[in-house]
Amino acid sequence: MTTEAAPFDSSRRRALAIAAASAATAVLPKEAAASDAVHETPATMVGALHSAFGQHHARAVHAKGTILQGSFTPTPQSRDLSQAKVFSSGPLPVTVRFSDFTGIPDIPDTIGAANPRGFAVKFRIPSGEELDLVTHSFNGFPTHTADEFAQLLRAIGASGADAAKPTALDQFLASHPIAKTFLTTQKPPPASYGTLSYFGVNAFVFVDAKQQRRAVRYRFVPAAGEKVLDAATLAKKGPDYLQEEIAARVATAPVLFDWYAQIAESGDLTDDPSVAWPENRKLIKLGTVTINKLDEQQASTGKGLLFLPGRVGPGIEIADPMISIRHAAYPISFGERQ
Repeated sequence: MTTEAAPFDSSRRRALAIAAASAATAVLPKEAAASDAVHETPATMVGALHSAFGQHHARAVHAKGTILQGSFTPTPQSRDLSQAKVFSSGPLPVTVRFSDFTGIPDIPDTIGAANPRGFAVKFRIPSGEELDLVTHSFNGFPTHTADEFAQLLRAIGASGADAAKPTALDQFLASHPIAKTFLTTQKPPPASYGTLSYFGVNAFVFVDAKQQRRAVRYRFVPAAGEKVLDAATLAKKGPDYLQEEIAARVATAPVLFDWYAQIAESGDLTDDPSVAWPENRKLIKLGTVTINKLDEQQASTGKGLLFLPGRVGPGIEIADPMISIRHAAYPISFGERQ
């Protein structure tokens, strides 16, 4: 463990878990900026992540990860929902990255601060275009706005083991019940990266051939089912057990995920990732991601791999304003690790 990340006492682990999100570089929607006294920029959001986790010249968040290769096969139903090219042809090559939370590259897989886990997918379209999806294993986000998320990150950074009580984090949680719920309801450690469901907490709009629009959120469901570890089993695992397990699993058989669109109904918020849509909303299967091999050049592939959540084409539109500045913040973190 790096000195910047230590000590990983129990209160620190719980604190780190609050900020968990694949959308971790989300910032204040542009529409709201004029009405707020202070608002975040992509650069200050990356700085807030560093204040919580240290500067390691790695990804500012979800720094520890594993890259694999595979393919995506769309369903006919996907073409009824959207004109997007990702749904218009046969199997497409994909690059996927599973990850632990935080910006700490050597975080143990076994601790609570590594939740939620991340799953990013890059779809490579024959025309040369790409579609990037960034998801995590919790159905929701700890805050409504990027301003709040930056406050949370800075509160984490200011609430180490020696901080006076109540800490900045204590005070933040007292006034932000959704963040507190996020902290206290994380899933147990998974048996595998391949046995978790993953959620895209930001909303998009699918546009079909008749220009009908539907707001959606993404979800990936493992064909192997969800499986987690009990405390006794976890105690026997090493700090890199998830990376080791997924490498062994994919060497034996492909790892499959079904990609679904959760369809919004009237009243469902498209600009607040902290509120999950009801589970009775329709799920339409868009296709299957088949992961069939570990990337053989982890270091070099990882250094050049950038997922941009706002990278969409015709047939998919951004509904949640948080996406646009996430899209601008990721390249800043990318530049820092080059």
